[in-house]
Amino acid sequence: MIHYISGGQRSGKTNYAEQQALLLSDMPVYLATSRIWDDDHKARIQLHKNNRDTRWENIEEEKQISRLKLPNKTVVLDCITLWLTNFFVDNNYDTAAALAEAKREFDAFAKQNFNLIIISNEIGMGVHASTEGGRKFADLQGWMNQYIAQQADKATLMVSGLPLTLK
Repeated sequence: MIHYISGGQRSGKTNYAEQQALLLSDMPVYLATSRIWDDDHKARIQLHKNNRDTRWENIEEEKQISRLKLPNKTVVLDCITLWLTNFFVDNNYDTAAALAEAKREFDAFAKQNFNLIIISNEIGMGVHASTEGGRKFADLQGWMNQYIAQQADKATLMVSGLPLTLK
């Protein structure tokens, strides 16, 4: 089962995803994909970690999520935006190469028999990016979101802390 959850920044995606995971499992897995880019980002990551209790198994993997074997688990993947950023940067901001690599990695990971709850950002709903790199990444994010949402069994859009069922 794949449950795709998207929304804007601070829309309640993570909290909702964690609630959904705990309904499915007493011992869910939290798969964090972020690199630590600066001190502010490091503090945000620590805040997320501090909010999870001992029921959670925490795994950090920046890109190669398909290496993880998580059969029969409930997994919260947080988040596609930061995971995709790693492909974008590592491919020298080439959107086609980053998208192809991310799709391959996602497909290999999603073949497992597990409950997968995916968090992603809807960055294209915000302000038009002022830089070329920002616009390219917004496109990349939108394409990957569409790709995952099409494969998802369930899709939820978070708006102001409220879950809106899309699928």
